[in-house]
Amino acid sequence: MSSLSSLGLAALLGGLLAGCASAPPAAPKPPVIPVRPAEPVAPQQPAPPPAPAPAAADVPKLTPPTPNKTVDELRRQAALRLVAANPDRTYMTDPPAILLAIPVLEIELYNNGAVKRINVLRKPGQAPESVQIAIDAVHRAAPFGDVSRLPEPHKFSETFLFDETLRFKPRTLD
Repeated sequence: MSSLSSLGLAALLGGLLAGCASAPPAAPKPPVIPVRPAEPVAPQQPAPPPAPAPAAADVPKLTPPTPNKTVDELRRQAALRLVAANPDRTYMTDPPAILLAIPVLEIELYNNGAVKRINVLRKPGQAPESVQIAIDAVHRAAPFGDVSRLPEPHKFSETFLFDETLRFKPRTLD
């Protein structure tokens, strides 16, 4: 029996040694997780430069203003001149139910109707750039006619009704 047990022991040792000589079983491969390719990131583009001030040739020719007999005439003539001098910045339809901004300016004039001073009476919280658009529009529309016969100081106020495209309508014309 000793020969059988030594044979069994030799076979067992041979099997063990054979197991050591062969390569260990390969480790299981990690699961493959599909990866989406990264989406290309658009390069950061600088903000467009502000539109240049209109050249003299780009400003519409306005008819000479007429002398004003009342403050209401002055306000109406000024509102019409604002629209005529700023055709691409104004609209004449009914104002939208929700306006983007409503700046209010007080315009003081010299006797000849030229702009002496502009005071901002109401600056909107949203679209603050609308104030400068309104001020520039007033300067393009000036002069507003002889106001020397009106009571001093020669002032009037205008409310600008801005829509979502930053176009305005003078409240006087609404």
